[in-house]
Amino acid sequence: MKKIIITATLFTFGVFFSQKNQNYLEISYSSICCGTPSTDPVINYLSQFQKKNKTKAFEILKQPGLGREGEFNLYIGIDKLSKTQKTNFMKGLKSAISSQNTKRNENSDGIVYFESSKTVTKSDLVSIKNLTVYKK
Repeated sequence: MKKIIITATLFTFGVFFSQKNQNYLEISYSSICCGTPSTDPVINYLSQFQKKNKTKAFEILKQPGLGREGEFNLYIGIDKLSKTQKTNFMKGLKSAISSQNTKRNENSDGIVYFESSKTVTKSDLVSIKNLTVYKK
């Protein structure tokens, strides 16, 4: 009986105190004619930031199926970052995305949208049905 109570207690603490992100940044990938832009510049920036600042891996979620040509959104969890890290992270991410958008072919390549002032909460993401964990 003691083993069952101890196991249930440990399970309860594990569920309630697990580290889950509550706030996410939204990055939207849209298409003009020939598919969406690559996620490589953003993913490369995330891995460089993670190595430079010695942070844990980012939680990245993907919402596919937003259009005929594969439009999708990425949601990046930012709760593990300190205030200064968040500020630096958003500046660098904005720079990486704007660099990607300026290098694109305006007649055929899609656009990447990012608003640094807009955060999405976990409660907003619960209502999204086709949300998956992003793996690259």
